[in-house]
Amino acid sequence: MSKKHLTILLYLFIVVIVASCQSNLIFNEKKTISQPWNNSETVNFKLEITDTLAYYKMNLILRNTTDYKYSNLFLFVNTRFPDGHESRDTLEFVLADINGKWLGKGSGKIKENNISVRQGLVFPRTGIYNFEFEQAMRTTSLYGIIDIGLKLIKTPEN
Repeated sequence: MSKKHLTILLYLFIVVIVASCQSNLIFNEKKTISQPWNNSETVNFKLEITDTLAYYKMNLILRNTTDYKYSNLFLFVNTRFPDGHESRDTLEFVLADINGKWLGKGSGKIKENNISVRQGLVFPRTGIYNFEFEQAMRTTSLYGIIDIGLKLIKTPEN
């Protein structure tokens, strides 16, 4: 087999592997936050669930600048279920260690954190779920959080 054929086979193998890894990705959306992020403004994600027997992992993708004044971020998460039921949770995300070193990936002034919110998540009903995020810091205007993303991945088991 020629070098050209081996290169093509290797390329096809990589494409198949990457595609199979992404097959469990159910939802992946990112939204830009206008600056400042006022505590009255929400970021909404709507996703449709069709499989109530599957387990899911939910991640939040947070992008912040290194000018962000805090080492953490508190968020209120309002969930609206397909039947109209609503719930509200408060979550804290640590973005820097105790020495002020930023966590997450990225070089320069922007850092990205891929944070697991829930694992082994089972949705009780099929239909549209609405997840609404609002900043819950002790300031009305928050600078430095530039993007929020929500990622839902189907997992093989709890």
